[in-house]
Amino acid sequence: MNDYQRVEQLIRYIDDHRAEQPDLDTLAEQVGLSAFHLHRMFSKWAGITPKAFLKCLNLSHARSLLDAGGSVLDTALDTGLSGPGRLHDLCVSLEAASPGEVKSGGAGWAITAGFADTPFGTCLIGQNTRGICHLSFVSSKKKSEGVAAILSDWPKAEIQWNDTQMAELASNIFAGPSDRADPGSLKALVRGTEFQVRVWRALLEIPSGTLTSYSRIAQSMGSPGATRAIASAIAKNSVAFLIPCHRVIRETGVIGEYRWGRSRKKAIVAWECRPQEQAQPSEGTME
Repeated sequence: MNDYQRVEQLIRYIDDHRAEQPDLDTLAEQVGLSAFHLHRMFSKWAGITPKAFLKCLNLSHARSLLDAGGSVLDTALDTGLSGPGRLHDLCVSLEAASPGEVKSGGAGWAITAGFADTPFGTCLIGQNTRGICHLSFVSSKKKSEGVAAILSDWPKAEIQWNDTQMAELASNIFAGPSDRADPGSLKALVRGTEFQVRVWRALLEIPSGTLTSYSRIAQSMGSPGATRAIASAIAKNSVAFLIPCHRVIRETGVIGEYRWGRSRKKAIVAWECRPQEQAQPSEGTME
């Protein structure tokens, strides 16, 4: 079991036992570690203490981030400029495949694809000369599902498998701003309807560390009655993390579902929204 799998297991346990407010010893027992080693593992993975991380998963904290994110998104979309949080975020530009390219299923394209480890489990990345055209999270035991997904998106493209090259790309995508080898922009190439692409472009304006809701995106796009259609478009996003559909939650502050797993969504949200403090491992404490 790797660190992310332990974190995912802990998130599920906390969700099921939130009313009991499990302490560090109880959480450590769930993943077969001592309290000291859990604290050290968690602090290394998240950069903060377990207690601070769990605070990021609380409903009240999600609501406060939601309130902050709403105003930032409105301003960004109104002015066409990214919010201040984007200075510390990945800069991703999005290009839509033409209707002819979508219809052809990527015929004549060469896509380099490969599996890579990330802070949130194994991912599959596909990239061609125009950008990253696929990024999904997969179970390390079910990689065939990832292969099926990229072939479904681009059934007639030539897939050239290169795990090493995609691992290098993943390390840049999932690194912190100060650790990123190439701080320049990344390009994503997507297939979707005009409406879906508009929604995905709106998602790119949500700064890391903030959240927004489906209804607020609808309002910002001038389509207040299109909340369900927007939720459907978000669910069809095939470029995980880079197009940050994980930053969209329910108006109530509930994190909600995610194409690649609800626990993974919670882990990404808490990881991005964590206080920027450094944890000092300590025996038997959540501090």
